[in-house]
Amino acid sequence: MGENQGKITYVRGDATAPHGKGVKVIAHVCNDLGGWGKGFVVAVSRRWPEPEAAYRRWHRERARNDFGLGSLQMIKVGGYVWVANMIGQHGIRTGSKGVPVRYEAIDTALATLGDRALELGASVHMPRIGCGLAGGRWSRVEPLVSARLVERGVAVTVYDHDG
Repeated sequence: MGENQGKITYVRGDATAPHGKGVKVIAHVCNDLGGWGKGFVVAVSRRWPEPEAAYRRWHRERARNDFGLGSLQMIKVGGYVWVANMIGQHGIRTGSKGVPVRYEAIDTALATLGDRALELGASVHMPRIGCGLAGGRWSRVEPLVSARLVERGVAVTVYDHDG
């Protein structure tokens, strides 16, 4: 049992520069339209080209793969670092059907992420997923992160960016 067992650790900083030792998965939410270019993904792409390229290929070939709400794509970007593209947002703008975030899809993707993190012996690092451009509320997302990751023994750090 680590010191952070049973709760999410909150820190100030950049989730693309995760703290700690060992295998780390940087998790974030993507939309189901194939759009990549605003929000946290910009920081990801500044550091590594592979997650964006993999996401765009996954979307382009979606007739032959599992791309869709609730899906997870894991991309290895370094010796001990992975990026998890989670499809948890329908469309990209708030409209008549409300905000783009889809909590059920985030929940499904987090469940798969939990399996993968446990297999890898990895900790998970994320911004407040689903709460930026997707328009979600952390009060709805946090319990999903707790249930799917923390309660299964996965250490989770959430990064609040300065500025």
